[in-house]
Amino acid sequence: MKKLFTGVLSTAMIASLAITGCSSNQETTPSPNDGKTEEKAAEKKESVIRMNIQTEPPSLHPGIATDTQSITVIRATMEGLMRIGMDGKPHEAAAEKVEISEDLKTYTFTIRDHKWSNGEAVTAHDFEYAWKWILTPTNEAPYANLLYLIENAEAAKKGEASLDDVGVKALDEKTLQVTLNNPTPYFLEFTAFSVFYPMNKAVNEGNTNWHAEANTHVGNGPYKLAEWAHGSELVLKKSDTYWDAASVKGDTVKLMVIEDQNTEVSMFEAGELDWAGSPLSEIPPDALVPLLQEGKVTSQPIAGTYLYRFNTTKEPFTNAKIRKAFSYAIDRQSLVENVAQGGQMPAMAWVPPTMIPENEKGLFQDNNVEEAKKLLEEGLKELGKDSLPPIELLYNTQELNTKLAQAIQDQWRANLGVEVTLVNKERKVQLEEEKAGQYMMSRGAWLGDINDPVNFLELFVAVEGNNRTYWTNPEFTKLINDTYAMNDNNARMENFKKAEKILMDEMPFMPIYFYTYNYMKADNLKDVYMDGLGSLDLKWAYME
Repeated sequence: MKKLFTGVLSTAMIASLAITGCSSNQETTPSPNDGKTEEKAAEKKESVIRMNIQTEPPSLHPGIATDTQSITVIRATMEGLMRIGMDGKPHEAAAEKVEISEDLKTYTFTIRDHKWSNGEAVTAHDFEYAWKWILTPTNEAPYANLLYLIENAEAAKKGEASLDDVGVKALDEKTLQVTLNNPTPYFLEFTAFSVFYPMNKAVNEGNTNWHAEANTHVGNGPYKLAEWAHGSELVLKKSDTYWDAASVKGDTVKLMVIEDQNTEVSMFEAGELDWAGSPLSEIPPDALVPLLQEGKVTSQPIAGTYLYRFNTTKEPFTNAKIRKAFSYAIDRQSLVENVAQGGQMPAMAWVPPTMIPENEKGLFQDNNVEEAKKLLEEGLKELGKDSLPPIELLYNTQELNTKLAQAIQDQWRANLGVEVTLVNKERKVQLEEEKAGQYMMSRGAWLGDINDPVNFLELFVAVEGNNRTYWTNPEFTKLINDTYAMNDNNARMENFKKAEKILMDEMPFMPIYFYTYNYMKADNLKDVYMDGLGSLDLKWAYME
């Protein structure tokens, strides 16, 4: 027996965190004077949204992208089986319906009639191909672990099973069947995330860089990538092949690459941008404080953690005590009050308090300088060293990142007597060096994909994908893996808490603060949707 999904599934996502914009049906009516007046009225009616994306998207390949900028563009130009609606719940998108088996492990999706931007039909085979591309052992796919809830997916990625054995099958052009290892209440939410999007097989095999230029990009989303002036601007145009084009009220989205955030604020205040700040950029701290006081900024706590990761394969950070010494020696309260200044919360845990409320207090003491000194001394002895080697901190270009790095550098110097060299590189280069293991410490962040602790903790189950600390622990891994078969949510939460304690005892990274997004929006920009996880969706956005 199957259960039919016919609208909205209530899952772990917290709908109350959603921001719902205010729409209007008013239109400008031109005066019937002459053709020129009518042309001007028509120009006025075109909805052009201007935003700063802050940095060149590293990749618009749905199986490769991990950063906010890339995924925001992908979400606008592509679409999965489900899409998170403005009510914070998953709705049918590329799939027009889904049937769920009585044991809650088999999902049968019916793909609706719709097309790629090149005019070809989107089929169930496109989903099977895309997911199995991610699970191919030789393909780089940092989010591959999100697919491991599918039968035999993990074994296939590790080369221990055939891709033919993976529980995703296109039964015909319109029917996709997915078999999970265990009942997973958040699976439909996952299918709205970019790593679960389809891929046009002929396009990908004909040109593996199809996603890198506007004239070769192919999507199935509400917008198409019309122009891409690398390092300068991306222009999205409403897609004439999108199945739900009637719901897309915008005509054009211009995403500018403006690295200087003070310039971004100035352009917003001059009416040259319609959105400034999070999640695609940051309002710089010096500008943020007066803007907050003037009531010009909207603040939204989101499920995300700002961190510095350690390369646990490189001395001295092979030693847990030294990692903890660096973490304990900083004053997070001072950093959020005097440097970040945007309503962030000091993080002495990994999972945000929106998922584990007691993490507001944390799992270790902030600014514990005496303990940090003791741990540093003990760690050096364990390594057989008298002093630390030269230490570098890698971070990506952004004013807040720079200010935080400088402040933390000062705290390490004052509290531990340690000199740390700061290395600033653009985001794309930083990612490449992290993936190659060519760093000692590196600035990072993790923003939730679903509102469940597993999405934060399973990151460290294995040394793969987005786990660029190269740390894992057998006991930790077992605690997380055991949760996949648990139906009792209280038991799941106990496992998560035990696992997080191991994580903070080992400290492969140091959490710094839990995110609060701060942004400014033009009054006539409507229906931009940002969920409680900080994800931005432009499908319904328009200029009034």
